[in-house]
Amino acid sequence: MHAQHDPSPDTGTSRTGKDPVCGMTVDLDHPKGGKTVFEGREIGFCSPRCKAKFEADPQRYLGEQRPPEPSAPIGTKWVCPMDPEVEADRPGPCPKCGMALEPATPVQSTRVEWTCPMHPQIVRDQPGTCPICGMALEPRTVSMEEENPELRDMSRRFWVSVVLTLPVFLLGMSDLLPGQPVQHAISPQTIAWIELVLATPVVLWGGWPFFQRGWASVVNRSPNMFTLIALGTGVAFVFSVVATLAPGLLPASMRTAHGGVPVYFEPAAVIVTLVLLGQVLELRARARTRSALKALLGLAPKTARRVEADGQERDVPLASVKPGEVLRVRPGEKVPVDGVVIEGRSTVDESMLTGEPLPVEKEPGSRVIGGTVNGTGSFLMRAERVGETTLLAQIVRMVGEAQRSRAPIQRLADRVAGWFVPIVIAAAVVTFAAWLFVGPEPRFAHALVNAVSVLIIACPCALGLATPMSIMVATGRGASAGVLVRNAEAIEVMEKVDTLVLDKTGTLTEGKPRLVSVSVFPSFTEADVLRFAASLERASEHPLAHAIVEGARERGVSLVPVSAFQSTTGKGVTGTVDGRVVSVGNAEFTGAAAEAKRAEPLRAEGQTVVFVALDGKLAGLVGVADPIKPSVPDALRALRAEGLRIVMLTGDSRTTAQAVARKLGIEEFEAEVLPAQKAEVVKRLRAEGHKVAMAGDGINDAPALAAADVGIAMGTGTDVAMESADITLVKGDLRGILRARRLSRATLRNIRQNLFWAFAYNMLGVPVAAGILYPAFGLLLSPMIASAAMSLSSVSVIANALRLRHADV
Repeated sequence: MHAQHDPSPDTGTSRTGKDPVCGMTVDLDHPKGGKTVFEGREIGFCSPRCKAKFEADPQRYLGEQRPPEPSAPIGTKWVCPMDPEVEADRPGPCPKCGMALEPATPVQSTRVEWTCPMHPQIVRDQPGTCPICGMALEPRTVSMEEENPELRDMSRRFWVSVVLTLPVFLLGMSDLLPGQPVQHAISPQTIAWIELVLATPVVLWGGWPFFQRGWASVVNRSPNMFTLIALGTGVAFVFSVVATLAPGLLPASMRTAHGGVPVYFEPAAVIVTLVLLGQVLELRARARTRSALKALLGLAPKTARRVEADGQERDVPLASVKPGEVLRVRPGEKVPVDGVVIEGRSTVDESMLTGEPLPVEKEPGSRVIGGTVNGTGSFLMRAERVGETTLLAQIVRMVGEAQRSRAPIQRLADRVAGWFVPIVIAAAVVTFAAWLFVGPEPRFAHALVNAVSVLIIACPCALGLATPMSIMVATGRGASAGVLVRNAEAIEVMEKVDTLVLDKTGTLTEGKPRLVSVSVFPSFTEADVLRFAASLERASEHPLAHAIVEGARERGVSLVPVSAFQSTTGKGVTGTVDGRVVSVGNAEFTGAAAEAKRAEPLRAEGQTVVFVALDGKLAGLVGVADPIKPSVPDALRALRAEGLRIVMLTGDSRTTAQAVARKLGIEEFEAEVLPAQKAEVVKRLRAEGHKVAMAGDGINDAPALAAADVGIAMGTGTDVAMESADITLVKGDLRGILRARRLSRATLRNIRQNLFWAFAYNMLGVPVAAGILYPAFGLLLSPMIASAAMSLSSVSVIANALRLRHADV
């Protein structure tokens, strides 16, 4: 088993090996189930199922008897406690002293936290129920292998209860059969005893979680749906037990015409079973709301192909990849981590993250995102962001946080739910009293049945689920469309936005300025001006400086060293080049204020003009232009069609800003705005009564993004901007704002539908259960029907929320 394959001689035949899971012979060159490399061994599989089993527990299938090895996260370095210089990638004995290697760093277990989807402030370190609403907690983090213990437990209780409840239900309904054959064959007392035996495990075991949650709601003074369920089924069951075991304790007025006391084991058992069914359906539906996050997690590959220092390539676990390492991405493979292409060309399908269907060209210098799919080319990349710092990991984290946030619209439901349960209990008491004192005979039976129906049908859970379920599904849908929502409030506010403020550079333009013109004054040549300017700007980090340096290199201008370099933020740079004092910046900084008008023709063409002065004398003008993104004109037209007021902000001169605004049809803009002033513009617009969204991509946009009602960051921008924003557009495309607005509109419409039906259901259900239709139509609502309606109300709210997964954004 040390070799999983049999290399064939060089005769043109394929290599074969055995699948270690099932033992089948596989073609190692073309394995149907794929292959992997484990401890230097190439292993093929007959099917993906066998491959998955092997990767979950390789040692189980290798057949080697090894002593148990200590566990540690993948990628952990192992060292000898006697000789720390001995280091290995996996556990084993020290080659010097033979001692077992130990992890280089203490092994830390990953703690899973559990929270309530309706009350995210409730956080526990293990599964359980929410002390406020009684709902099952769910993990805060999503994993591909996660298993819901609550769903497993409820499913087991449900199926056992179904088996025991069915005969109870049939016995309870048998008196409706013509001639009542069951009643003639079995005495009513015997039927009651049979129902007692069968219903007891259903109510006390199957319904035990509901009684626990109901009691917890009383202890915590947080009445909820389980308070009503426990009270309703408990009253029906306890009365039936007393009526069966000690009927003499009950007054004669409770007896039927046949002299027996009616029992309610049937509705008690059926109610528990139907509520269990509702819980199973609800838990399954809630799990589906996390499908978007699981889909994102599934984008990440399990391994990466690392290029070693000696040029050899080998597959390594993804967790062992470190920043700076060189990785090979072959045709059809997923990009393992975020990084930059250093060799080769290809196209990469980024639709899973950005929603854009067309593959993107990648060449040396292009950035690639982990989880995206490579096309037909092959390239080498340098890893830059790995593990939790990759864009994919950040997306999963942001979406998870957004799903647990609360929208302002939920406050109404919270206030109503807080008063709802006490009102329902009061309504049940009034119903019982009314039927007992003024109802028809048998009064007590009618009073008990109708009071239980009122308790059971009133489900505040549907009301509480109306908002969070829609938010959970909507944030997942947004992530799949390249729109990352940080919090639920942003979804609600985005629908109301009437003013959109746009930063120019990196938002409307590509954010990659290019040198487009060089104008010189007498006694200076273009090469001289460019050489002095580019040599000086090489020490600057400003985007315009980078454009000038790259433009000089493209024109074959050689650069020289600089001394005494100084930078003045927002104005320019100065230094000594070849013994001459060089100043590059705006007109005032270079002492060329009198010549400022010479730049106007270039600015009218949309160029940003930089003045270059040598020894205090103006030598020339350098024009840099930032191309407008191809998608921007169409996006702006669509945004204006939405009724949005568009305002552009830029630090460029008014002439340059006017040229860009004219090309894009933007009527309102503010030029020569310093970074600190952008936030002031946003605050001023808000003070005028506008709902303002601000879109930007740079560090200097972060204050304005935070000041807006909704901050929108371009995913191609800086991390600071993304952290300050409420919404991030992965693609960095303004069309993402349209998607965000459509998502907001669809989500709010869905929430309003949920709230309407939840309110309407309870407003209609409680009076009907109390018997309001009986005087006119002789209709009463069975507790069993009330239970089914209550369970389905929650499921219907979740089902409606799940429609957002297919919303057109």
